[in-house]
Amino acid sequence: MTIFPNEAGRLPRILLLGGTSEIGLAILAALGAPAGSEVILAGRDEQRLAAAGKTLPYQVRTHHYDAVDTASHQAFAGEVFGAGGLDLVISAAGILVPQPELERDVRLAATMIETNFTGHVTTLLALAGLMRARGRGTIVVLSSVAAVRPRKANPVYGATKAALDAFARGFADSLHGSGVRVLLVRPGFVTGRMTEGMEPAPLATTPEAVGAAVASALRRGRAAAVWVPAPLAGVAVALRMVPRPFWRRVSR
Repeated sequence: MTIFPNEAGRLPRILLLGGTSEIGLAILAALGAPAGSEVILAGRDEQRLAAAGKTLPYQVRTHHYDAVDTASHQAFAGEVFGAGGLDLVISAAGILVPQPELERDVRLAATMIETNFTGHVTTLLALAGLMRARGRGTIVVLSSVAAVRPRKANPVYGATKAALDAFARGFADSLHGSGVRVLLVRPGFVTGRMTEGMEPAPLATTPEAVGAAVASALRRGRAAAVWVPAPLAGVAVALRMVPRPFWRRVSR
């Protein structure tokens, strides 16, 4: 099954929210979209966006996007969608701030919540409305295994992922039958810039492995969620069953 509908004379248009995200860029690289496909990298740092675009085998353009500027998201959606519609949206904006820093400056906690959750909601609501009116499109939402059971070491980060995961599941149900599909991605610990200096957790993965798994799930076209690596799906069931007193002692 192909990821993109076969429309004569029309190449896919893809939007990456969080345009310098390692996982988002790995998904784009793994898609195998037709040569000449248009990719829009949306983010705040124009230089980093331009550098990221040079690594992709597509026609790349950049667009300013600030996940915490929720007042701009409706207009942003209209601008990027109005240039020719969108076939695929990858919602990958996110930050990870260590818990001690959040406790020293609670404004950082607000920024992480707005970046990892609120901004996804407002942007995707605006974009999905346009996709629904068009009758087709796919949205990829990057959640995390942290959504299953937030840990004492990073409760704010875990809470943002739990909230985003819940939103994506309900949102997928609300879009059912509209022609717009939501794929929820739950990676484990991903080695990369965001986790640099941290000790990898069991079943750690890479941006490239996440990208390959997402591309495969999109081609199959049936899954509503994908775990990376796949055994995490079973681990998640076990995590939910661990008694809280024991979880406090073993989680880190």
